[in-house]
Amino acid sequence: MGMTITEKILAAHCGKARVVPGEMITAKIDAVLCHDVTTPAAITMLKEKGMDRVFDPDKIVVTPDHFVPNKDIKSAELAKRLRDWVHQHHIEHYYEIGRHGVCHALFPEEGYVRPGTVIVCADSHTCTHGALGAFSTGIGSTDLAAVIYSGELWFKVPESMKFVLNGKLPEGVYSKDIILEIIRRTGVDGALYRAMEFVGPVIGELSVEARMTICNMAIEAGGKSGVIAADDTTISYVQARTNKPFEAVASDPDAIYVDTMVVDVSELEPMVAFPHLPSHGKRVSQIEKIPVDQAYIGSCTNGRIESARARTDASRTCGSRRRFSRAGRSLRKRAA
Repeated sequence: MGMTITEKILAAHCGKARVVPGEMITAKIDAVLCHDVTTPAAITMLKEKGMDRVFDPDKIVVTPDHFVPNKDIKSAELAKRLRDWVHQHHIEHYYEIGRHGVCHALFPEEGYVRPGTVIVCADSHTCTHGALGAFSTGIGSTDLAAVIYSGELWFKVPESMKFVLNGKLPEGVYSKDIILEIIRRTGVDGALYRAMEFVGPVIGELSVEARMTICNMAIEAGGKSGVIAADDTTISYVQARTNKPFEAVASDPDAIYVDTMVVDVSELEPMVAFPHLPSHGKRVSQIEKIPVDQAYIGSCTNGRIESARARTDASRTCGSRRRFSRAGRSLRKRAA
């Protein structure tokens, strides 16, 4: 019986030949991402317990990204505690204001994500980095403190779900629309504590950035992680950013999945997630005119330059062909 990519990575990091879903393991961590909201709490815990140390400064990456610029005294104090801690423990991978960015965009762009590795961050959207063939998941501040101190963390090996993406993306439809359609079908708890593995011919046509968008939202379906096996596109992306070694792994043909969903992307339209859940997805053609007062662009789901360019191109296409209503275009910008 074979193993999935998730099971293979976790087995390698706990020193076993194989693991099975539901098994409790302790895995070594390759990279830890820290930001200004959840890390100060972990720092406080370690200091209060007399455990104020860092297992390996080279494996920790730190950036303020939630309260930038600081909106008040409390957020400024969080940033200062983070900065002081970085200097105390000689953490070199520190991205202060001016060099910083959305943490889940900065982390892979700076070469810290490699296929076959285990990555954690005290942030739910850490599943983003599974797009490069890693096991990457969000944790809480308490678990973050444990990782900072020991370099290890316990996991229950998740069951895996397979999502097969077939067809060809219509013009104006992107990876965000794919994942919103998947979440619409699964609901916000349909992948609860499961590894969501995305495969199929469509994946090979997507950029690494587009794959990040899909894996980023695995948590919105309740997933423990999202993952896409590394291919030539992934390897080229990683090798352009780091010279550290890595070993890409893939699921075995006879690996067991708890469920499989097939999505024909050729049938998709641009999707909009309506309040108050990501699973409330609607196609643009189903939407009536709705006034939009505020829009936010630059989230960790679509905060990369490729996404900004796609939004610009989509707006031009929609305007020239009158394919979507003005309200639909406005809502699409809001959803992105």
